[in-house]
Amino acid sequence: MTAPSTINTGLPLLSVVIFSPLVAAAGATLIGHERLLRWWTLVSTTVVAVLSLPLWWRFNPDTAAFQFREQVAWIPFLKVDYSLGIDGISLLLVLLTTLIMPLCVLASWRYITSRVKEFMICMLVMETAMIGVFCALDAILFFVFWEAMLIPMALMIGVWGGPRRVYAAIKFFIYTMAGSVFLLVALIALRLKTGSFSIEGMMGQNYPAGFQLWVFAAFFLSFAIKVPMFPFHTWLPAAHVEAPTAGSVLLASVLLKMGTYGFLRFCLPITPHATHVFAPYLLALSVIAILYGGFTALAQSDLKKLVAYSSVGHMGFATLGIFVLNASGLEGAVLVMINHGVTTGALFICVGLIYERLHTRELGEAAGIGKFVPVFSGFLGVFCLSSLAFPGTNSFIGEFLVLAGSFAHSKTLTVFVVPGVIIAAAYMFRMLQRVAWGGTNNPAHTGLKDLEFREVVTLAPLLVFVFWIGLHPQPFVRVMHATVLHLLQQAGQVIPPAAVALP
Repeated sequence: MTAPSTINTGLPLLSVVIFSPLVAAAGATLIGHERLLRWWTLVSTTVVAVLSLPLWWRFNPDTAAFQFREQVAWIPFLKVDYSLGIDGISLLLVLLTTLIMPLCVLASWRYITSRVKEFMICMLVMETAMIGVFCALDAILFFVFWEAMLIPMALMIGVWGGPRRVYAAIKFFIYTMAGSVFLLVALIALRLKTGSFSIEGMMGQNYPAGFQLWVFAAFFLSFAIKVPMFPFHTWLPAAHVEAPTAGSVLLASVLLKMGTYGFLRFCLPITPHATHVFAPYLLALSVIAILYGGFTALAQSDLKKLVAYSSVGHMGFATLGIFVLNASGLEGAVLVMINHGVTTGALFICVGLIYERLHTRELGEAAGIGKFVPVFSGFLGVFCLSSLAFPGTNSFIGEFLVLAGSFAHSKTLTVFVVPGVIIAAAYMFRMLQRVAWGGTNNPAHTGLKDLEFREVVTLAPLLVFVFWIGLHPQPFVRVMHATVLHLLQQAGQVIPPAAVALP
């Protein structure tokens, strides 16, 4: 099945959104004052967020066509084009990225005190690369953006991270680079089959079964490392623990989504036969990730490790929703990706605020601070409830749809998933109870200051999305619905008539 016709608005809006941060990074090299650098980066990322809003306003949710298309010949003799476009899934991920970036700048306002210029430049270059990944429709362009985010992220961990930052940065770099090699091999193999690096051109082709299996295996290794799926997750806790707050937020909110986005953009529409062959094994790995991530988070005393391992479990829900291969599961998976970016990003910011005040992330040392910082405790409480998928919060609707899709696929599978939901409640309530209401004998807690205006502004937008998606998810589901149905058709699934019309 071929992709639907594309829609071109005639305006290079995607290029403006992608490369504005890079232009701002060039401008930052000319600024010598640290305070001015912070304001420059904050204003620049906020402008990019504002520029991305027309993507939402002008997006047509009734079609699965790629929209806001841009295409120019880039390397003609290799048939490589500068080709951009977004569908309902990539639109949500682009907007998530532009929302998170100004909040990362605010979260770094006092946390980063050395080499401020270099840090802000890394942030801006990262934004260009991350948005580019979600917009690229040429495989080589996608790979360039995919690799471009690797170096600034490794620098953020290795230069501004904790005591074991070099170890964490090298581990992150090696894991991601190893996955990128397999991705490049798969893209070259597809180029030899199709004669083009167009991602659209690679979709809907009748590739031999054996070829699909090998290509899917290469894609799987690359994307599973990025998610990260069990057992490729070992780089994640080290990277999260050692990274500065903004680095942890970017890892959780955006970079992990590149793996699940890769499954959606490449595996399902390009290798549908292999997807069906490997799906049972990936579902098993997803269930293991949900349970393993939950139990390991429950055992942590370091707040950052606790949230990091919770990410393994939450991303397990995302891959579970993808590979049950039905509309409820896929829509739930995309919502889990967005919700995880909002909620876990907020939790990492909260952990960073605790560290700025106590200079420790140990749960025992932070016990009982809630009575001295009630505003902070209120924010933390909401984000913890969201993380455990409490009804009325954003994570509930995503996990509910994934569980509905899982139940439709296999009731037995769902039985093994449900304990993961219970474990999430256990480790989140444990953290909230200790931090907000736990007893403390530390007299230093009496001098703690509650959130200042900048910190409230950092957390407030994420709080809005917790309740907006939780209480009114329809706009977010509607914008991806046509794309999800088309993706399932490409994956060889028969769509029941009742699923075609969005209520």
